[in-house]
Amino acid sequence: MTDFFQDAPLRIAGRDFTSRLLVGTGKYRDFDETAEAIAASGAEVVTFAVRRTNLGQDAAAPNLLDVVSPQRYTLLPNTAGCYTAKDAVRTCRLARELLDGHNLVKLEVLGDDTTLYPNVVETLAAAETLVNDGFEVMVYTSDDPIVARELERLGCCAVMPLGSLIGSGHGIQNPHNIRLIIEQAGVPVLVDAGIGTASEAALAMELGCDGVLMNSAIAHARQPLLMASAMRQAVQAGREAFLAGRMPRRQSAEPSSPLAGRINA
Repeated sequence: MTDFFQDAPLRIAGRDFTSRLLVGTGKYRDFDETAEAIAASGAEVVTFAVRRTNLGQDAAAPNLLDVVSPQRYTLLPNTAGCYTAKDAVRTCRLARELLDGHNLVKLEVLGDDTTLYPNVVETLAAAETLVNDGFEVMVYTSDDPIVARELERLGCCAVMPLGSLIGSGHGIQNPHNIRLIIEQAGVPVLVDAGIGTASEAALAMELGCDGVLMNSAIAHARQPLLMASAMRQAVQAGREAFLAGRMPRRQSAEPSSPLAGRINA
């Protein structure tokens, strides 16, 4: 943030964060690139797929925790690859066991493996079970304001509507719905999925989102470290623009210099 203005931290489940960019760990060339990209992004919250990540279960394989230290980052285990509430709940409980009681999770329950669109019926069921089981649930969902409101009512600590399909890079396809979700929400709203480049991350923040979560946009860039830096700056710029308040849109031109008091030849 600029020197003349200090933003309030992003607060999720009682935890405060300076960075409003959350990042994933998948799709990088190796763990070294993963670590470098995360550092370049400035992110403080790092998400990973519990079912696809070695956290020490396999002593012979690289361990994510060796490069993404729980002392430096807030870990956000997610349920990627789950298609039922039952599987998602089981995966979160596994994460809690592997991470010594860690209870902050990202819930996602997918409808199919073609669109990776959320199955909101199963998501709602899983969210209710997890909240009742003591988890702090950040939830990936559709951009339906009614579903978002119900997830908050169930006790989710953050609502994360998609901008567009996971990994598509199509940006925010329905900004009006995202804005509706933001306007009614009493918990943080973060765009999750679909962001492809820095301008799209900035747009999410200009809409009033509390943060952005991404993976593919950085990992699939030609230069992931450079894109990670670009995303860090875009999220900050979008946040500052939202707080500053954009100029009103007008139907006609208006001179930037006032006419009153001008010198006439």
